[in-house]
Amino acid sequence: MDITHFLKLQFPEAEISFDGEDCNSKVLIVSEQFEGLSSLQRHKLVLSVLKEHFKSGELHALSLNTKSPSEIG
Repeated sequence: MDITHFLKLQFPEAEISFDGEDCNSKVLIVSEQFEGLSSLQRHKLVLSVLKEHFKSGELHALSLNTKSPSEIG
C-alpha cells in the first residue's frame, strides 16, 4: 500500500513525507489547499482520501501533521 500515492492524487502540488508502519505511521502534508482551513478541516480532508484504507483494515492509525506553505516558510 502506498499512502503517498493516494495523497498525491488529492494533493498533487503538496509536499508529502510518510514515516512508519502500522500504528506508528506519521504523515506530514504541506499543501496550498490547507490555506485558511482549521486543523480539523484539514484532517477531515486528508482522512476522506484514505477512508477506504481504514475501512479495509489496511490502515489502522495515522498521525497527521497538516500545514500550509505559509506556515512553513
